[in-house]
Amino acid sequence: MIGVFGGTFDPIHYGHLRSALEVKEVFGLSKLLLIPSAQPPHRSQPVASAIERLQMLDLASSNQAEFSIDARELERNSPSYMVDTLSSLRQDYPQETLLLLLGSDAFKQLMSWHQWQRIFDFSHVVVMTRPGVVLDTLHDFFKERRCQRITELASTRAGKLYFQQVTPLDISATAIRQMIANHQNPGYLLPDTVLAYIRQHQLYQRH
Repeated sequence: MIGVFGGTFDPIHYGHLRSALEVKEVFGLSKLLLIPSAQPPHRSQPVASAIERLQMLDLASSNQAEFSIDARELERNSPSYMVDTLSSLRQDYPQETLLLLLGSDAFKQLMSWHQWQRIFDFSHVVVMTRPGVVLDTLHDFFKERRCQRITELASTRAGKLYFQQVTPLDISATAIRQMIANHQNPGYLLPDTVLAYIRQHQLYQRH
């Protein structure tokens, strides 16, 4: 099984990395793809450039062999629709089971995504939840696809919905950028190599 973890990663931090590591181990993923978004259609545009975010991802994941950076969204001259990304990945990995990894906040917005139903044609959806978080009543579309056992995901290549608890780390890229703009030290919220890169390139400073 291959995990698909998208985001702006502006910057990548331990909240991203810890969740990715836990999911990789729980599901026994052969590979986990970190896919930086170029033009996210459902949120504000990234502050750091594509190449800067790509380099920070590389620094953060360099000691985790199973993590791979996939830049296909940065190479497209169009909005970063996940359905297009998954369609492209399905062509590259026709026999693999794909797991799209979403945080609970992103999952709550899923029905507003471009051609969101087709996402399940290409992959399963794994929602990374925090202990004690209660999601709203599920839409019938999701109820029909929800499964309770990981073995159900492994037996098919796409189409299921699964909820997996991960360690809650209340870290946000927005808060990190704000700290840097306010000349505060965001140490221990993100890898030292990423923080050194941010300081070297003077990212997220208020102009």
